[in-house]
Amino acid sequence: MSEFELVCIIVNFGIGSKVMQTAKKFGISGGTVLLGKGTIKNSLLEFFSLTNIRKEIVLMVANKKTAFEVLEQLDKKYKFTKPNHGIAFTISVGRVLGARSCKVENEEIIEGKGADESMYHSITVIVEKGNAEDVIDAAVEAGSKGGTIVNARGSGIHETSKVFNMAIEPEKEIVIILSDKQKTDAIVSSIRTKLKIDEPGNGIIYIQDVTKTYGLYEK
Repeated sequence: MSEFELVCIIVNFGIGSKVMQTAKKFGISGGTVLLGKGTIKNSLLEFFSLTNIRKEIVLMVANKKTAFEVLEQLDKKYKFTKPNHGIAFTISVGRVLGARSCKVENEEIIEGKGADESMYHSITVIVEKGNAEDVIDAAVEAGSKGGTIVNARGSGIHETSKVFNMAIEPEKEIVIILSDKQKTDAIVSSIRTKLKIDEPGNGIIYIQDVTKTYGLYEK
């Protein structure tokens, strides 16, 4: 069993630094905050053009005991179980390099009040900029509630072009979707077909087991 967990918190813009400060109080030494945007399929929000909501994604790594304790404390403070207050989940990590606070210890795992282990998947899709909305559309058609889009850049044998003999790394978009395990195959299949992922350079999909979740609810 993995010793460490990647803690991922997705909150509205401006809350990420506060989440980090709270996490530090309970034993996580640091993390990374990424900017992204969330997608919500709601007719009223669409009417007022408010469906693209700025988000911050907080990524932190800690041993299981600390991660689960911090996640429970964050849920108490930021109330992820209430609609639109954020989503929090953890993913098991095999090894951690470069983080002094992550030392291997045989610690007892503290059970929190999140979802049962491995009830959900985290689906990550990396595509060229401009295609993320198509990923969301394909996922929603297959039963997803939506996702979070992060801007990024990457390079690869099929993606890199040259201008004046200089390699250009095109901008990418990363889509993070949390899925009930029973819906994962349908969602991935829909994205794979619509985005033609099997063709070189069209994108990458990877799926990870989610250990604990807060803030996911059925409407």
